[in-house]
Amino acid sequence: MQIIKDGNIVADHWRHLDDDQAPAGDQFTVSFARWLAEKAALLATGAAVGVRLNGDDPLDAIANDLPSLNLIVVEFPSLTDGRGFSIVRLLRDRYGFDGEIRARGDFIRDQVYFLGRVGVNAFECRHECDLESLLSALTDFTVYYQTASGDRQPPARKRG
Repeated sequence: MQIIKDGNIVADHWRHLDDDQAPAGDQFTVSFARWLAEKAALLATGAAVGVRLNGDDPLDAIANDLPSLNLIVVEFPSLTDGRGFSIVRLLRDRYGFDGEIRARGDFIRDQVYFLGRVGVNAFECRHECDLESLLSALTDFTVYYQTASGDRQPPARKRG
């Protein structure tokens, strides 16, 4: 399977494990609940570990674990569930997570640019999608009024 990562279409080597699947491979993600219950054992595998979050998961519970995580997958269960935008912004700006944050699920092309602005740097469709179209959405706009995640200077101050 392919994903968009850091502005490129690349092969995805991560496995998303169900809660009853044994850790396997050198890169895998687990649910938030499984991470909380088994984090020491998961880290002991020596693999790169990621956590999948949904809108109900309290970020404070994993704040101290963020340096141990290689990937945060923010689940978008439906087009109308915007909680993932807030989760990503909090991960970047409040908790200082600078690793890969991947949007996964039911988002549409129109949301991709804004997901990138809040701090998503990878996109994984749950169903077949046009990755080229999603990729071009990252550059749909060249002028903006709000700062992006990690951008501390207001756009109006950037004018010459």
